[in-house]
Amino acid sequence: MFIQLDDIAVHAEVSGPASGAPVLLLHSLGTSLHMWDPQAEALARRHRVIRMDMRGHGLTEATPGPYTMDRLVKDALALLQALGIGAAHVGGVSIGGHIALRMAAQAPERVLSVMACDTAMDFGGPANWQGRMDAVAAGGMAAIADATLGRWVTARSLASSKGLRRMLLATDPAGWLGCAAALRDLAPPAEWRVRGPTTVIVGDRDESTPVAAAQAIHAAIPESRLVVIAEAGHIPNLEREEAMTRAVLAHMKLATALPETAAEAGMAVRRRVLGDAHVDRSEAALTPLDLPFRDFILEGVWGRVWTRPGLSHRDRSLLCLGVLAALGHHDEFRLHVRATRNTGVTAEEIGEVLLQVAAYAGVPTANTALRLAKDILKEMEG
Repeated sequence: MFIQLDDIAVHAEVSGPASGAPVLLLHSLGTSLHMWDPQAEALARRHRVIRMDMRGHGLTEATPGPYTMDRLVKDALALLQALGIGAAHVGGVSIGGHIALRMAAQAPERVLSVMACDTAMDFGGPANWQGRMDAVAAGGMAAIADATLGRWVTARSLASSKGLRRMLLATDPAGWLGCAAALRDLAPPAEWRVRGPTTVIVGDRDESTPVAAAQAIHAAIPESRLVVIAEAGHIPNLEREEAMTRAVLAHMKLATALPETAAEAGMAVRRRVLGDAHVDRSEAALTPLDLPFRDFILEGVWGRVWTRPGLSHRDRSLLCLGVLAALGHHDEFRLHVRATRNTGVTAEEIGEVLLQVAAYAGVPTANTALRLAKDILKEMEG
């Protein structure tokens, strides 16, 4: 599919069940979304897998450079928004891994977990990039193809390695240069404020972002996991596809596992849907009078209904809006309109729900809910 996002038409692919946990996969510099093919196929059996060609790569438009890392982060977040996905698990390789980490740091409510693969906190600055950029500007992608492939893989003779070389040669030089400039000009944040499950994956023979770079990320993110793939270079997705797929599936199993008790599961989902700020305020205001009621809702509703696999959080959000509007439960309706920033429901979809309410629960009821929704959405925009 092609989606217009701000100034570019982005090429993306979506696979897997619509009710599955969303997983956004970001590729490395000079490749395309197809470098994730083996892992995407495995993930799509249970999860909703979203892949995009990065700005200036694959079939996505190349705008004039240079690009910035913040621009690339905004592209990824905009794709999720366009697809109606409030939050996703995000994995990326090389520049894609760095984008995933920045997404988690800059928009923590949009990132459920991170797979940072063969990436680094910084990429060496101008000394590491300007020569390559000059070569591409003068001679196109062919000027760096052999040297790049030598860093990407350990065995050039494999069919997958030849495929990676074709991806590189097919990359628009303008797009490669724009993204390379983002790496060249990268200013690492003073600290990585990444929350949620994080797995750092690296090939043991990666020369571009070596094991030491992965260890540094692992040390900077509390409770993260480090996975080293044996006999793998900078892009293990194809050359060591089985090991890479195992690492990715293991991460998703860990990241999507429900806590042992219904109360713990309910609290996790409640925070994911309503946001930490609301939940923290609510918890701070608890009294002996309403504590038993909170426990009932936490376990019975959030822990045993919202955690069921049959409907996505987005679908349940839409249902809540319709039911609450129809029943005239205005305080709860306002709360769930605010929650749409986390569930991915759009203003247009709220409008459609309220039209349905008007048809089946009455125009005055829907009219009141529409007025409340407009007020809340305006407040959220401000």
